Amino acid sequence: MATDTQDPDLLDRARASVQERAELPGMSLLEHLEELRKRLIHTILYLLGGCIVAGIFIKQLTAFIQKPLTNIGLQMTMFHPTEAINFDIKTALVAGAIISSPFILYQVWLFISPGMYANEKKYVWPFMSATVTLFLAGAWFGYRYVLPGAMVVLVKHFGHNFNQVIGIDEYTGFFMSLILGLGITFELPIVIFFLALFGIVDAKFLLKHFRYAIMAIFLVAACICPDPSPTGMCLFASPMLVLYFLGVGIAYYVHPNRRNRKKEATGATA
Repeated sequence: MATDTQDPDLLDRARASVQERAELPGMSLLEHLEELRKRLIHTILYLLGGCIVAGIFIKQLTAFIQKPLTNIGLQMTMFHPTEAINFDIKTALVAGAIISSPFILYQVWLFISPGMYANEKKYVWPFMSATVTLFLAGAWFGYRYVLPGAMVVLVKHFGHNFNQVIGIDEYTGFFMSLILGLGITFELPIVIFFLALFGIVDAKFLLKHFRYAIMAIFLVAACICPDPSPTGMCLFASPMLVLYFLGVGIAYYVHPNRRNRKKEATGATA
């Protein structure tokens, strides 16, 4: 005689999952393409607006970018007639992208939100705020500490026996790679957030392999640190270590296993 051995809680969770999926609004392929076109147009308009704002303040941005050089008594040198206008265009594009990034991220959110569950949508605003804040924090850290130190060490210390002429293209390439690179590096907690949200990693895994993470962080710090001493390298590795362990806490909070246990505990008390 057959007996019912199915778990009632498992059936309830399955029914809830099916119900949540049924509540998601369905969209045809043409509707997806139309929505994508709409969001791309808005993104381009926001980016254009940011570039216009950056273009209005191009003189202030030029002084801002050159400040680490002028602090050591140097200035960018023009080697080609088009370098100045190329510099203005690149600066306006990058600054415009940074200015308009919150609005662009919001367009991404509007595009993907119809396919998200209600419990997933609550992470959107914290995600957007944290993404912009961490990027700006990394860019500020690079501009305030890394770049001035790099100019002093590389130009004044190692380059004191040479004629010091720094071109526009070379300096701006170095400036952008360092500032944007650190801004992206500071997004480490966001990367861990998504990996944990989809169940790829958890806090236990990150803590178990923290030795490899520390080694990778110090390798990155050794590459970007202008001071070859261990003290200087530790100074630049410290913020990344803090961000990694912040990511461990985020992974513990958002991992599906913990969220499922929390739902089960809430259902049991109810």
